[in-house]
Parts: sequence; structure tokens; C-alpha cells
Amino acid sequence: MLKILLPVAGAAAAVLASTGFAEAERVVPIPAAARDVPAGAGAQTAVFAGGCFWGMEAVFEHVKGVRSVTAGYAGGSAGTATYDQVSTERTGHAEAIKVSYDPRVVSYATLLRVYFAIAHDPTELNRQGPDSGPSYRSAIFPQSPQQAAVARAYITQLSAAKSFRAPIVTRIEQGSFYPAEAYHQNFYDRNPTHPYIVHWDKPKVAAFKAGLPALYR
Repeated sequence: MLKILLPVAGAAAAVLASTGFAEAERVVPIPAAARDVPAGAGAQTAVFAGGCFWGMEAVFEHVKGVRSVTAGYAGGSAGTATYDQVSTERTGHAEAIKVSYDPRVVSYATLLRVYFAIAHDPTELNRQGPDSGPSYRSAIFPQSPQQAAVARAYITQLSAAKSFRAPIVTRIEQGSFYPAEAYHQNFYDRNPTHPYIVHWDKPKVAAFKAGLPALYR
């Protein structure tokens, strides 16, 4: 998101207009992953980074089988995991989401497909849309060796298939996840008229619904 949250809609809209509006969103037609993580018992967790966590959270909240999504920071230390500090782009964190999901309903590989196909653009290096800096990087934080192996294999698969017009820059990283401040949680649902949400995130959620209806709820 823009680093300054503007309370006046007109002012925020003017800033957004200066950066350009979101292009027409669409689901990239990518193949399903050839490998997957065994389902196991009970809820499982995935952590993804791909630009502003408002939009990432909004997309994954609509995935069938997802129990909860938490916005936060990953890849840095606990002591600097605050919005003000992460915004300096010197803490090593990425804006990220923690996804709790029911593996009996949705698999890790399916979450990866949503992540690459619509949740963000995996070819943008240290930026997404109007936001730039390493905190907006494309990164996966595997929660198990199995997740790491599946994520790496899928990136290789998508790269070999030339699924995107540019190289995938998504990184596989290690690091703890720290929840963001309360005002960032469920931001999309609580602020439906916020200019950033209207121009950048609502088109993405609509594209997910239209392009992958079997996965959308």
C-alpha cells in the first residue's frame, strides 16, 4: 500500500492517480503443480509475501478451505516487525500473510496456484503495482521441508512452461512471521471504499472469482 494512509479520499485518489491505476486484472492460465504436500491431519499453515498484504489477505480469505488469514511481516527480526520500521525498507521484512487452511479441502499446491496466478505478479522484483521496495518482494516462507520442495518444484515447472512473459523472481526464504498491527487486519473488508482497495484490490478479488470459480467462496 502507499506508505502514508490518507484519511481524505480525494487526496488519496490524487496520489493514486499520479502512480497510475491498476491494469485489468486477470487470472494467469498456469498449470496445476505436479507435486503437492501430503494432507496430514488438522489445520496447516502457509506464509506468502507478494506486495501489500491488504490485497494478499483479501484474495486468500476467499479461497475455499482457508480458515483464517493474518497480515504481518516475515524475514526480519521481532524487534523491528512494526509498520513504521518495515516501511523504512531497512529491516529485511516482507509484508506477508499467514494462511491457516484445511488440507482436506484445499492443498498447499492449490494455494501456490492462487498465489502465482492472481494474488500477485511473481515477475516484479521488489515491487508490486504502485508499491516499491524490498518489503514488497515476492517470497515464499515454507513452514516445512515438504512445502519448500513443492514450492521450488512449482517455480521450476512454471519457468519451464514459460507461464509468464518475464522470469519468475519469487524467492524461497526462511524466517519467522510476526502479525501486523490490528488496523491492518481484515483491512479490505473493513475499508471497502478506501481508494487503494477500490483501485488495486477489488479488481484482483473480482478476477479471482471470475477466473477460478471452483476455488472461490
